[in-house]
Amino acid sequence: MATTTVLQDELRHKHDELAGRLAHARSIIARPEQTRRGCPPIDQFNAGTSRHLHAVDEALLPAVSAHCEDGATLVHEYLLTARRLEVLLFHVKAHEYGSTWETTHEWPTLWGEVEEALIDQEEREDELVSRLAEEASDDVLLLVAERITAAERRAPSRPHPHLPHTGLPGKVVRRLARPVDAVWDAVEGRSVGGPKPLPHKKPGLLWQYLLGDPRFPEEPADETRHNEPGDR
Repeated sequence: MATTTVLQDELRHKHDELAGRLAHARSIIARPEQTRRGCPPIDQFNAGTSRHLHAVDEALLPAVSAHCEDGATLVHEYLLTARRLEVLLFHVKAHEYGSTWETTHEWPTLWGEVEEALIDQEEREDELVSRLAEEASDDVLLLVAERITAAERRAPSRPHPHLPHTGLPGKVVRRLARPVDAVWDAVEGRSVGGPKPLPHKKPGLLWQYLLGDPRFPEEPADETRHNEPGDR
């Protein structure tokens, strides 16, 4: 039960964060002439939601498929809901930067659809977690919680609704999309924020040798080399 609470609390905290980002983004009133301007609150909501959806694909969906009796059906139903939200995030990005395809959309209508889709996605996500908690061990639930956190750190910053989400193709797409998204974010000057990457581990002895960059620990003798008898 405690492990289930950890996973549920983590996901609810994430959705509280996304709801706050959505409220901030939709509170901004843009004039019609403000196109291709970039807006950090909108960019950060879009990127944060996209990263979370990618992390769910990476960590939660495989566990549901593997441990729930009707896992394939649950995953399929979830993806229908998640893809709708991803399509709307794509429209938000296009609308923000003044795409001519978005001239028939109004911000209030679009934000209302996004809010509805985000709530639907959260409900489907909660259903997946509840079913997983019924049929999987605490170790599995704890592993999923850890993997979701790790996956968000390396997830793409944009939605990709029409590309594979699950299995090996999904993993390959996410790995390829992340650097591509980062390049376009830099080109467009998007303020996407996101979790800080984990610090790199220090290279081991073998890698130090191969790189020609040995790291010697400080020797106690080093402290005494500067203390010659004549210095006293």
